[in-house]
Amino acid sequence: MGDVVCGSADEPKWHRAALCEGGQCLEIGILGEFVMVRKSTDSGGTWVTLSRDEWHAFVVGVKNGEFDEI
Repeated sequence: MGDVVCGSADEPKWHRAALCEGGQCLEIGILGEFVMVRKSTDSGGTWVTLSRDEWHAFVVGVKNGEFDEI
């Protein structure tokens, strides 16, 4: 992950991949035991909240090509 976008004790620290150049990327926020995912083009919008186990399963699925056909 790349640059921290924002963060406080009550808000996640948002990270964007260093390779994100067009602005249409996912940002990942860490807050306690949760991982949040949001669109970089809608930073004030909603996000998806995952447990760290769910996040890990998602990342493993991406690496294994489980979403290549979507």
